[in-house]
Amino acid sequence: MNIGIIAHNAKKDLIQDFCIAYKKLFERHKIIATGNTGRKIEEVTKLPVVKLLPGSLGGDRQFIAQIEQEELDAVIFFYNPYLNDGTEVNVDEITRLCDLYNIPIATNIGTAEVLVLSML
Repeated sequence: MNIGIIAHNAKKDLIQDFCIAYKKLFERHKIIATGNTGRKIEEVTKLPVVKLLPGSLGGDRQFIAQIEQEELDAVIFFYNPYLNDGTEVNVDEITRLCDLYNIPIATNIGTAEVLVLSML
């Protein structure tokens, strides 16, 4: 499976911890992430990650294109619900597109655990 992973800056530590906890599962799948998120995942897990550009430099658009081209089988998007300043990846657009293309999306640790455990 192709798993898209993206995280706002305030959630980078959480996504790292999550990927460490589920490293054995992620070893069997292809991870595609925006640049900084992908780099942080690689640092802590040593897993190969297909890294797009950083979100602020167009990686968010690349990630959205992956969804639109139905190249992702699942998305994990840990976002900061208190942030609405336009400097981070657009949560509404990604969740809307995942709904449109029937791609499962997890936006918090609880739904992410359910999603990855369903892959076992």
